[in-house]
Amino acid sequence: MNSSDVPDLGLLQRIVARDTAALADLYDRRSRLLFGLILRIVRDRGEAEEILQEVFLRVWTRAELYDPRLGGPTPWLVRLARNCAIDRLRARKSRDAASAAPFDESIADSSSSSMDIRTPETAVMDAERRGTVIDALAGLPPEQRRLIEAAFFEGYTHTELARRFELPLGTVKTRIRAGMTAMRQRMEHTV
Repeated sequence: MNSSDVPDLGLLQRIVARDTAALADLYDRRSRLLFGLILRIVRDRGEAEEILQEVFLRVWTRAELYDPRLGGPTPWLVRLARNCAIDRLRARKSRDAASAAPFDESIADSSSSSMDIRTPETAVMDAERRGTVIDALAGLPPEQRRLIEAAFFEGYTHTELARRFELPLGTVKTRIRAGMTAMRQRMEHTV
């Protein structure tokens, strides 16, 4: 855990105790970072603002789920923001696809379960500042950067990326893994 995570840890503990001032302080400390990430994913300012509010509502209702043994508060917040943004993107894509497709009552009647719009397990960028992540990302070769951006900011799976970029699945995985390793090393040297 980084030294800058210590104040956030204290704020999360106060949020668990239902201290609204702590939530406001955490919002002031981290909203800019999270908003930048969300905006980069959804590319709509109004929607990004809504998602940011949803993220902090989740912080308020789920702060007790944070486990410091699994990492610092900032990566936890980044993961929450990223997941909320990707969930919203996928829901939007589902809505758009549903509204574009002709309505078939036989399918609607036979389908009683709701569509599961969960994001897949992915690695989380362990960074404190958006600028650090952007600098680390910018230092990657273009073939790695494009795949990482599509996976983390647009929500594509490795299989989808392989199809989209017409690459073997193993190549996609290797480039993402190598890029993430290079980014992690750069970020460790700048923090």
